[in-house]
Amino acid sequence: MTYKFGRPALIALATTASTAAAYVDACDSGAMHTRLDPSHYQTCGTLLFHIFSLLDAKDAFPSLIEQSAAARDVYESLQISHRLEISQLIYYPQLTALLQKVSI
Repeated sequence: MTYKFGRPALIALATTASTAAAYVDACDSGAMHTRLDPSHYQTCGTLLFHIFSLLDAKDAFPSLIEQSAAARDVYESLQISHRLEISQLIYYPQLTALLQKVSI
C-alpha cells in the first residue's frame, strides 16, 4: 500500500521521525542528561517503524537514515522483513499456506 503525502505532511513526518530517532539514539548511547523511560523508548521505536512502513524512508529521509543509528536499524529491519516475505511467497508456498492456516 502506498500513500501520497503533501509537503506539509512529509515535513511533519520528518520532524516526528527525527525526534523519535534522536531519543532512541540518546538512550542507546547512554546519555546522562536524558530521562530514560522504557515505555517512551518503545513508543519511539514503534513510531519510527510505522512512519518508515508508510513510505520509503531512504527516499523520504536520506539524511536521517545516514545520521541516526536507530533510524538505520528500523529501515534495515523493514527491508529484511520485506525480503523474507517475498522469499516466503516465492520459495515456500506450502509453508506460507500452512502458516496462514495456523495463524487463524
